[in-house]
Amino acid sequence: MRKSKLGLDFAQVDAAKQIAKNIANQVQEFVDAYTTVTVERTLCRLIGIDGVDENGVPLPNRVVDSLLEKGVLSQGVLYFMGNAIIETGMEPQAIAEKIATGKIDITTLKINALDKIQAAVQPYIDACLTRIKGNVAKRNEYLSTIGEGPKPYLYIIVATGNIYEDVVQAQAGARQGADVIAVIRTTGQSLLDYVPYGATTEGFGGTFATQENFRIMRKALDEVGEEVGRYIRLCNYCSGLCMPEIAAMGALERLDVMLNDALYGILFRDINPQRTLVDQYFSRIINGYAGVIINTGEDNYLTTADAVEAAHTVLASDLINEQLALLAALPEEQMGLGHAFEIDPMLENGFLLELAQAQMTREIFPKATLKYMPPTKFMTGNIFRGHIQDALFNMIGIWTHQGIQLLGMPTEAIHTPFMSDRYLSIENARYIFNDMKSIGEEMEFREGGICRERAKTVLNNTIELLKQIEEEGMFTALEKGIFGDVKRPMNGGKGLAGVVTKGENYFNPFIELMKNRK
Repeated sequence: MRKSKLGLDFAQVDAAKQIAKNIANQVQEFVDAYTTVTVERTLCRLIGIDGVDENGVPLPNRVVDSLLEKGVLSQGVLYFMGNAIIETGMEPQAIAEKIATGKIDITTLKINALDKIQAAVQPYIDACLTRIKGNVAKRNEYLSTIGEGPKPYLYIIVATGNIYEDVVQAQAGARQGADVIAVIRTTGQSLLDYVPYGATTEGFGGTFATQENFRIMRKALDEVGEEVGRYIRLCNYCSGLCMPEIAAMGALERLDVMLNDALYGILFRDINPQRTLVDQYFSRIINGYAGVIINTGEDNYLTTADAVEAAHTVLASDLINEQLALLAALPEEQMGLGHAFEIDPMLENGFLLELAQAQMTREIFPKATLKYMPPTKFMTGNIFRGHIQDALFNMIGIWTHQGIQLLGMPTEAIHTPFMSDRYLSIENARYIFNDMKSIGEEMEFREGGICRERAKTVLNNTIELLKQIEEEGMFTALEKGIFGDVKRPMNGGKGLAGVVTKGENYFNPFIELMKNRK
């Protein structure tokens, strides 16, 4: 029997989850009818197409663009590539290279029977799945031999702009005690409708997310993990116009954590809602199959909306994100649903209000690897108050059993925090996590008290909001600015031209194979 320290009515919680499920099903009905240029490029990558042409354009882009220009992408890239494999006897990589040089037009080849086309691409699909399963097995081997740090995982960022300097920073952070290293992407990459290629040494506010950069950092973290005696998780970002592509690269190179929110790109990068909602589905299927923990982006809402007044929008988004993830067969244990300590520190009893929020999130999502963001909105140049705010944040993290603690630090507002500040932030968290390890088991919440009443209010408001979204639909809710006070029209934003209705011959076997863990 479920018990709530906050006195939550779990019948209410179940009702909220059912409404969120109805919303997610509405979204999924739309998603199932469409593909996107990004999904199709992802399929190219999964069957072994990589590299760039003489002008630096990625080969997956060349293949998919050639189909889009001819108005036949609705049939799907696997349909034409499978047929080309039969007709040319070449592998997908070789076919892509010939497309890029103009030596072949795969839309003009004789078309074979659909079952033969599907059979032609199956060996490449099987090879991909075998590689990803091997990565999952390698991660599990590390976890069973050298182990990992306790939860909440200590999460830090590196963002030098040079992948090789990022390695130095990341290994130093691991030695200092970090459990998760997030390699921040260069400013603006989420708006690129292609994935850069190769190792990158120039970036603003971070490096490019490339498969080679993933490989370099994975190797470095494995080395330092073996040195310090615990597995170090690698995090990157598959939000933006290339969401499923980056998820695929992460699966192929054994990333462990991915920023992968259903709404973040819509709200904060003005990416078209249709494009994002289609892309998020396939990206989550890939992440689920690869054992990747996804981080959602609800914490960002509180940078543009008030943390007290808008708390119910965060919970509503958590509930919708959960249901969308379940539709993609992503296990609850891999859901890093987000919230943040962004209450004004001058607000009376703000700590208790946030404690209630964090405890409520934990009780509503008991299996989730919750991601907890540090205070940033009300940070000032007063480093002493800043350390205290971070300490209060860490107290709530251990009290409410968060999964991933993204550590706050005095110089986090610059691209690469000082290594000394990073050390102090890790020391702060480890001290509090040890000194207050069992506080969550020892403390109760008074009936009729601030925390219980706050949780009750937020849950009630969440249910009312979910009912509204269910009635109006997700696209209308986004147009009205329900989340983060940001309004996004269904036909606005970047990337709409890359959304395509699926045709009669369309197939994507990865969806069912990955969802069924084949």
